[in-house]
Parts: sequence; structure tokens; C-alpha cells
Amino acid sequence: MAVFDTPQEAFGALRPVCVQLTKAQTTDNVERLHLQLQAVSDSALQELQEYVLFPLRFALKTPGPKREGVVQSVLECLTFVLSATCVKKTDLLQELFSELCLCLASPSSPNQLAPLPEELKQAVLRALLALLHSTYWDVLLTLYQPSALPHLGFAVSLLLALAEQEKARAVQISALCCLQALLLQCDCPEDHRPLAGEERRRLGDLFASFLPGISTALSRIITGDVKQGHGVVVSATRVFSRALSLVMADKQLEQVPPKRKKPASVPGSRISELLVHRGPDWANSTAAKLSILIRKVVDWVSAHPHWKARKELVEMSSLLLTECSRSLAGSAGQFVKALVGLVNDESPEVQSRSNEALRSLAARGAIAEDRHLADVLSEELHSLTTALPRFMSSRDDQGKLATLNLLVGYLKLLGPKMNVVLRSTSHLQRLSKALMQVLELDMKDIKIVEERRWWGPEGSRELSGRLMEHRHEGSSPRKCFRFFTEDRIFFLLRQVGQILGYYGDLYLLVDHFMELYRESAVYRTQAAMVVNELVAGAAGLNVDVLHERETVPSKEELKGVVASVLEEYTDPANWHLVTSIEGGDLDAEPNMKYSGLLAVPPEASHQLPPPLNLRPPVHSMSGNIWQICIQLEGIGRFALALEKDFRELLISVLYPVLEKAGDGTLLVSQAAMGTVGDICQACGYYSASDLICQNADYLVDRISLHLCRLTHELHAAQVLEAMLRHSDANVLPLVEDVIQDVLAALDRGHRDRTPLFLGVMHVLLTMLASWFASGHQTEGTLEQNGSRLPGEAGPQERRPAVMPTVEEMEAFFRDYVRQKQIAEGDLLEDENEETEEPQPALESASNDPSLEMETPLPAHAQIAKEVMERCVHLLSDQSLRVRLKVLDVLELCLMVLHPHQNHLLPLAHRTWPALATRLTNDDPLAVLRAFRVLCTLGVGSGDFLRRRFSKDVLPKLAGSLVSQAPVSSRAGPIYSHTVAFKLQLAVLQGLGSLCQALDLDESDLHQVANACLPYLSAKQPAKLQAASRSVFLHLMQLDPDTLWLFLSEVWCPRAYEPPHPSLRPVRLSGAGKKRNEFTDNVQRLLDELP
Repeated sequence: MAVFDTPQEAFGALRPVCVQLTKAQTTDNVERLHLQLQAVSDSALQELQEYVLFPLRFALKTPGPKREGVVQSVLECLTFVLSATCVKKTDLLQELFSELCLCLASPSSPNQLAPLPEELKQAVLRALLALLHSTYWDVLLTLYQPSALPHLGFAVSLLLALAEQEKARAVQISALCCLQALLLQCDCPEDHRPLAGEERRRLGDLFASFLPGISTALSRIITGDVKQGHGVVVSATRVFSRALSLVMADKQLEQVPPKRKKPASVPGSRISELLVHRGPDWANSTAAKLSILIRKVVDWVSAHPHWKARKELVEMSSLLLTECSRSLAGSAGQFVKALVGLVNDESPEVQSRSNEALRSLAARGAIAEDRHLADVLSEELHSLTTALPRFMSSRDDQGKLATLNLLVGYLKLLGPKMNVVLRSTSHLQRLSKALMQVLELDMKDIKIVEERRWWGPEGSRELSGRLMEHRHEGSSPRKCFRFFTEDRIFFLLRQVGQILGYYGDLYLLVDHFMELYRESAVYRTQAAMVVNELVAGAAGLNVDVLHERETVPSKEELKGVVASVLEEYTDPANWHLVTSIEGGDLDAEPNMKYSGLLAVPPEASHQLPPPLNLRPPVHSMSGNIWQICIQLEGIGRFALALEKDFRELLISVLYPVLEKAGDGTLLVSQAAMGTVGDICQACGYYSASDLICQNADYLVDRISLHLCRLTHELHAAQVLEAMLRHSDANVLPLVEDVIQDVLAALDRGHRDRTPLFLGVMHVLLTMLASWFASGHQTEGTLEQNGSRLPGEAGPQERRPAVMPTVEEMEAFFRDYVRQKQIAEGDLLEDENEETEEPQPALESASNDPSLEMETPLPAHAQIAKEVMERCVHLLSDQSLRVRLKVLDVLELCLMVLHPHQNHLLPLAHRTWPALATRLTNDDPLAVLRAFRVLCTLGVGSGDFLRRRFSKDVLPKLAGSLVSQAPVSSRAGPIYSHTVAFKLQLAVLQGLGSLCQALDLDESDLHQVANACLPYLSAKQPAKLQAASRSVFLHLMQLDPDTLWLFLSEVWCPRAYEPPHPSLRPVRLSGAGKKRNEFTDNVQRLLDELP
């Protein structure tokens, strides 16, 4: 199709179509015109604009009913013309504006909407929007003259009615877009000339007349049915904010004279009556009425489910705080509330825009310069802190987060003005009491009281070695609060304390909260939490703020505050609190005799329970634990705040912190080690070991001093334990003297203090074993080897079968004859003396004290020797608790002294009688520990222990295993939780490796095999079967032939035919037997034979 570039050509092409449309207003004629217009250039169409618009306007103005399809086609064609041309005449603009508005109005009642279809309404709105965009700026401004006020009012009312009453979302949004364009606040991508000052004032004066209707209608739309969709809410909120910023702008209202000027003579005096004078009285009255609508809009949109609606609320709040902060001062709190409440919105877009708006507000100094806004914020802060406990106890987690976001935002916005607010006693009291109530901990959890610390050598070494990599925020114990469970809520509460410390008067705040700390135990933990955050905030540790503070506290000021708080924290009344009651007193042990290794006294079930001790309630101990943990966390925060300057306070802090690192309560010891890590990081120590070694002289001096005082012995022991656990071998020379003091205290014989000092000895020997005896095979490794299943790798790899040589067979039979003679006692006298000769030599060697002086012992072995000498005397103590601790310490002593046999064997000889008693006639718990000691002693001391074990222990051990086998075979699943089962399991797991280490003779091996055979039954618990198999696997390494014969007597899978007729057939009693309960386990063992 040809394009008509000149007006003449275009006129020739358009004239017939326009004439035809003027004569007959049909859809075909309109479409023909529309199609022809597309072939006309924009410049030619501009020249023929009025000519082309005439038939279209004529079709709209024709009296009588019109077909909807024709009207819609006419409007679409009109929109095309307006989009391609510019309106340059005022009359044309006003006429088109009125005609398009009349299309929406009902002919019978112009103030109401006509019942038009959705498509037709949309066409009218598009045409109206095209008209406003295509009009020249100076021509468009003529529409905003006082004389045009009725036309504007008519259009505004129609658009508002359409946006509120229409059900179609697209029509609603288009109507709101038209209304926004009518306000000259359009957001379309086309460039629009910004309004000048006088132009804005004129528009403000005109739309002030419509503001009540616009704001009321839009608030109804915004808070309408949520099903209308977020697009309508976004558009309505945008128009609402633009209308308010246009009419209530501070700059305009400041220029309005107090009294109304006399209006110029305008035809029709009623128009002048419609104009509003935006004086102070009108502004105050309107602001008061708008505040109701604003509160309603903010509350509704802030909870809207769609993020775009919430983001538009942020835009509205930012715009009105910028343009109308004084005129809408009564609503400033609502705008701030909206911005602050959406800072932590789930949508990143809303979060970033809220943060940006708040930072922009702070950068302009709006709070600092606007005293009224600061007063509004302080009042909002007061009311919020008053209601905070109620909100935190009644709202859900989302409501609590929103409330705390408001509190944090108010404090951030106040910034340096916070000092003025907090000097008000009412504000400070409300805020502090609200924090005390909200931060209340839940003290009902019994687990933190029950959880006890356990340290193995590897665990302590690993922690000490990794302190420089340790946590910062996340690894402190997770606190359980009464009114909330969400971690984000606690994070916001911490932010409150940090912001207060950053902007507030540190001395005033710390004094106030420390007064609450002293005032009541109810507030102590909460006040300590707040004080910790105040100091961290004052030091600027990761504080998120909007303003920079005016003055920064010096290190000396911080140090003075920290020193006073530390003095209060470490006061004995606040530091030495009851955190646990150790398990029942075992000293009052009933005087009873035990008949064997596995014997459980039958009278035990009939014993009366021990008398109940008076102890503090669980919630009190739980509160004490949390108080100590929070105080420890505070010390760590103070160290990070002062950095290197904290070294000056270290002498008063390190001893109490290490005391809590040695506490038996798990939570307290973990918190203390976290504090040690913070101190290392702040003061420049490489690790906890480095920290302890460099301050060991001061620590050792205080430990020695406190060991002389009965009331301080417990704390001194805890510090020494912590020093040993979290150091390396370099600390041993530094603590030798204090170890001698502990041994001296143990010798003094305070019976009630014996378990305490034995605990220190246990830690000492544990660390010595980890430092100096790492290559020694402990009982744990023995137990591991003994409990391997047959399918796994055995004690030795399975050897391939190799045929023996003639010489080997001859030597075997000679040895067999000799062993048989020994068993029958048929030996010559000189041979007998020869076989018995080594034993006296061993006895003499073990009893000869001169051998002890052959080689001087290293320091760690000398300590172990001195400790073991004390254990010899304490093994027979009447307290079961003491005996158990002594056995644990004795086991560690054996590990440390293992390389020094000349010193170990005499001590073992002295220890054996008491140890044998523990093995054969004691409580099952003591028997279990004693057997572990026996297994440890057997490693490397086989010659010394062989005869004693065979004579004193093995018979009773085997008898006990045999007697308990029927019990375990009939027991149910609950039996695996009993002491008897654990003792059976421990004996079976360690017996095989012990027999192998002692190299027992054939008769003893036969006794062990007979005792363990019942546990190969399929009726036994699976763990006992596996442990029994492990015993046989170890015995196979000693005498595989004897074990083969023994097992074949129980079950023989096949008959053995002699290789030569001259040999008699081998008849094994296990051959030909039917499958029984032993078959599977015996078969597995036979398969494992080399």
C-alpha cells in the first residue's frame, strides 16, 4: 500500500472515506477509515487532524442510541489519530476531553457510570490517555484553569467510580493510570516536562478541592477485596501518594498566604466557591483527616501478600516523608513504621528499597533537623516499648519479627538523637523493662543440667589446636527463650543492644542495666545479655547503623567500663553458683560381699533408697548455668572490643574463665572455651596452649595459694584440669610444683576431697598418655581387635596352607611328647628345676629395688609412678566411687609407665593383691574397670602376669562366664542394658587378646575355650556371640591345632579318611552330629583356621 506523504495526497485519499462515515456511522466505514489512516504519514495526518477527527467526533455526538461496536471502533480510530498527532488547540482539547468523558457517563444521569461493556470502557480510557499524552504542554495547562474545574471534577469522579466499581482488573488499572496522568504524574516511558514551581502550585490549588474524594475513594480501593489482585492495589497506592504529595507538599504550603486573596472576576461565582485556600487551618484539618486514611492504608498494604504492593508502600512512604514531612507530621510515624517494618521483608526487592529509603532519609538529616519528626519517633518508641511484652507474648513469630523490626528501625533513625530520648527516665525505664521481659529465658529444660562434660585427649587437643578458626557468632550455646523460639528474633534483640551502645551514653546505659543486674536475680541474665551487647555496640563490632555517631568512646573509656562490669561478673556471689548436684553419694555403700566376677547382689533390689539430699530446684540450677554462660560470652565480647588492650585485664579474668572451662557442666565448659578462643583472637595468642603457657606463672601461683584453703580447693582443681586439658607437653615443667601440691593434698587424707583430687590425677594422666604414650596399645585397641567379626580381617592375615617338612614334623612330635610329660608330671628333677628357675628370677627382679635406680625416669614417668603409688593404697577404699576413679587412673598410669618396665613391674607387684580382689570380689562396675586395667597390664607384662592370672583370676573368671551363660541365653532384648551383660561383653572382648599377650599354656587355653564355648550358641545375644568368636580367633594364633581339635569335637562338618590303610581312622565326636545351636559359629571359626 502506498504511503501518502503530502497533505494533498492524503486529503484525496481520506476525503471519500470521511464523507462516507459522516453519512453512515457503521463499523465497516470506521474500519475503512482506520485502514486508510495507516497509509498516511504522521506529518500529513497532523495537517489533516481536525478534518479526520470531525467524522469520528460526529459519530460520538450523534443523538440517540448508538451501537456499541461502532462506538468502540470510533474510539480505537480516534486513539490512533491522537497517538500519531499532537493537539495544538485549546478548544479541541477541551471538546475532546468532554466528549470522551461523556462516553463513560450515563445519558440519563451524568454523575453515574453508563452500563457499558468492558471493551468499550477500555477503549474510552485508552483514548483519554492518548489525548493527555498528545497535547502540547502549554495547551494542556489550560485544562488546569479555575474555569475548567467542573470538567476536571467530572473526569475525576468518573475515573474514581470506574476504578472502584468495575470488576475487570484491566479496566480498574487503566482508570487509575488515567487519573495519574490527569494529575500530571504519569509514569509512562515517554519523556514529560517536569512541573515548574508555579505550575505545581496551580495544580495543587485545583486538586485540593478533589483531595477528600480522591483519598477516600482510593483508600477504599486499596483496602478492598484482596481478590482484586495486586496490580490494582499498586496503581491505587501510587495515585494516592502522588495526589497527597501534589496537594500537601511542604514547599507549596509554606508559600500559601495566611489569608485568601480576593478571587478575580470569573463568570459564574460558584467556581470561585469550589476553590480551596490551602492555609494553615485547612492544612491542619486535612492532615488530621488524612492520618486516619494513611494509617488504614499502611496497615493493610504492609501485610499484603504480594511483594510489589509492599514495595509500592515503601515508595509512598519515602515520597511523603520527603515532600510532606511537616504537613503530614502526624502520619510520619506511620510512614517510618512502614519503612522500618519492611527492612527485613522476605522479598529482596522490598528489603533493598526499604534500606535505600531509610539511608536516604538519614543522609538528609531529616531526623536531626526536624524536631517534630524526632518527637514523633520518640513517642512511637515509647508506645512500642510499652506494648512490646504484650506483643511478644501474644503474636506469632512473624508478628514478633515485625514488632522488633520497628523497634530497631526507630532506634536507627533516631541515631544521635537517642541520647536526648534516653535521658528521659520514662523512656529508659520502659525500654529496659521491656527488654528484661522479652529476653527472659526458659528455665524448665532439664537437659542442660543433666549434660555433663566428657573430654578425651583427642577432643581437647583438637579444640585447643583449632581455636584460631573457631566461631564468632554462631557457636555460642543456643538459648531457649520463654516468649520466642526464632533465632532471627534474638538477632534483632541483640541489634537493639548494639545500637543503644553505639549511639547512647555508655556510662548511663551500663550503670542502669547493671543496677537491674544487682536489683533482682530475675533480671540478672537479661541484664547481662544487654550489657554485653552495649559494650560490643560501643566498640563498633559489626553494628548496622544509618548515621555515624558524633563521638566515639576511647579505648580507655571502654576499658574502664569493662573493668567495672568484669568485677561484678567475677564476684563470687555471681560466679560460684550451683550448677549441678553430682550423682548419689556412693560413700555410704552397704557392707556386702560379692560372690564372683559377674555376681549381682540379690539384696540390691530390696535395699532402701538413700536419703534424699536437699538440692536447689532444676530451674534454679538451669538459671545459674545460663547466667554463667552469658557472663562468659560477655567476657569474650569485651576481649574482642578491647583487642590488645584486654591484656591488661587478663590477670583478673583468665583464672575464673579457666575455672569454668574445667566445670563439669557441658554448657558452661563449652561457653568458657569459646571465651578462651575470643581472648586468643583479641590478644594475639596463637592457641589456648599458648595463652596458658605464657600466663602459667600467675595461674600456678593462684592454684597453689587456693589449694591451701579448703573452700577454694574445688576451683583450684578445675583450673588445673583446664590448664592440662587445653595445653601441650610444654606446660608440664611449669605445673610440676603444683602437681606435687595436689599429691600432698591427697596424702593429707581429706576423705571427702579424695574424688576431687583423683579427678585431677585422671586428667593429668590422660594428657600424659596422649603426649608421651601415643604408641602404646590401650585397652580400647585391645577391645577393638577382640571384637572383630570373623568375616573381617583377623588378628593376623590368613596364611596359605603349606605342607610341613620331615624335620618340622619330627620337632612337632618331640615337643608334643615333652608337653605331655610336663602335663603328667613325668619330668626329671633337673628339668623341673630348670623350668621353674626363671620365675624366682622374675620375682627377684620385680622385688629388687636396686634395679629402679639403673635409669633415671623422665619427668612424666616419675609423676605417673608417684600417682600409681597412691593408687595402691586407695584401691581398697570403702567408697565405690573412689575405687572406680582409682581404677581409671591406674589404667592410665600403666600406659604411661609401659616403656619403663623396671619401674612398672615392682609397682604392679604391689598393686596385684588389691587388683585381684577388685576382679574377684567387688561390685560389677568395679569388676568391669578392673578387667580393663588387667588388659592394659597384660600388654608387655606377660611374663610377670601369666602365673598370677592363671592362679588368681582365670578360674573365677571362667566359672563366672559359665554360670552367666544360661542367664544371657534366656534373656530378652532388655538384658543388653544391664551391668551383667556389659561385664560379660567386656570380658569376652578383652579375654582373647589378654590370653594372646600372656601366652597361656595349653591347659589354661582349654579352660578359656570351655568357658567361652556356651557363648557360641545361637541363643546368645549377637554381640556376645561375636565377642566369643573373637576369643577363639585369638586362641587360634596361640595353638591352632588344639583349637581345631576342640571345635571339631563340638561340630565336625565332614569325616576324615586316613591317607594309608596302616593308619587308624580318626574318630571325632563332632562328626555325624545333627546341626545344633553351635553349628554356625563353629563352622565360621573352622573356616578361619590357617
